[in-house]
Amino acid sequence: MRFYVDYDDCLCETARAFSGLAKRLFGITVPYDKMYFFNLQDSFKLTDEEYSLLMKEGHRPEELSAYEETPGAGRVLNEWIDKGHEICVITGRPFSTYEVSRSWLDEHGLKRVDLFCLNKYGRESFYKKNDFSLEPDDYYRMRFDYAIEDSPLAFRFFDHLPDLKVMIYDRPWNRGCEVPGDNYFRCTDWDDISERIPI
Repeated sequence: MRFYVDYDDCLCETARAFSGLAKRLFGITVPYDKMYFFNLQDSFKLTDEEYSLLMKEGHRPEELSAYEETPGAGRVLNEWIDKGHEICVITGRPFSTYEVSRSWLDEHGLKRVDLFCLNKYGRESFYKKNDFSLEPDDYYRMRFDYAIEDSPLAFRFFDHLPDLKVMIYDRPWNRGCEVPGDNYFRCTDWDDISERIPI
């Protein structure tokens, strides 16, 4: 089987890190469990200028390298790989972060997963064609059996795969979202995800 796995807030605790960063940069305290919006500008009530600075700082290599692993992620993914399944990490991070993101995966025992940067949210200011960056048209040629995703904004990327089963990693910003279909399952953690996938 082939798996789509989102990076931020599925493999690593990105939102928790951004919460700390917002406090350091702007003195804004929004506890993780009160981050009700996927858009961090809305969660932290930032101006456009503040949001731009937050994103710039949060994507510096030093910051990305320090993000904590989501408990159980590496263990479960390696169990799947050991059983012969293929893991594709599909991230909305800009391609400029590819190297540090790849290094983070390697350092956390995930050397055998593939990593692709998909322009999910129209954030790429420059698209460099290579084997690891994807525009939507490239992505829509890919096929998956299961997906693990936390962002409601990314659910539209599954419409072309009617048989796909989507594990929604439970996060504060997706608890109020409408589930697109009965092939979507809310999961509390990686053990829950693993138990729901019969492999």
